Amino acid sequence: MSEPTIRLELSAAEALVLFEWLARFNKTRRADFEDGAEERVLWNLEAMLEAVLVEPLASAYDDLLALARAQVRDRDSE
Repeated sequence: MSEPTIRLELSAAEALVLFEWLARFNKTRRADFEDGAEERVLWNLEAMLEAVLVEPLASAYDDLLALARAQVRDRDSE
């Protein structure tokens, strides 16, 4: 029997912002994981986003990321 799956829906901007944070987080490894499974889930999530996003390979990645952050950011936090 296969394990049930859960699907999450993100806007393109949300996915890009999340990918950038995960990539940075996974590189620094500054976390207090209670279990190795928590770290594995973050790695897997980053890999899934990496497989579907084309923006990280674009020469204008910084500009695309800034635009995505602006689209996602809470207007009150600016």
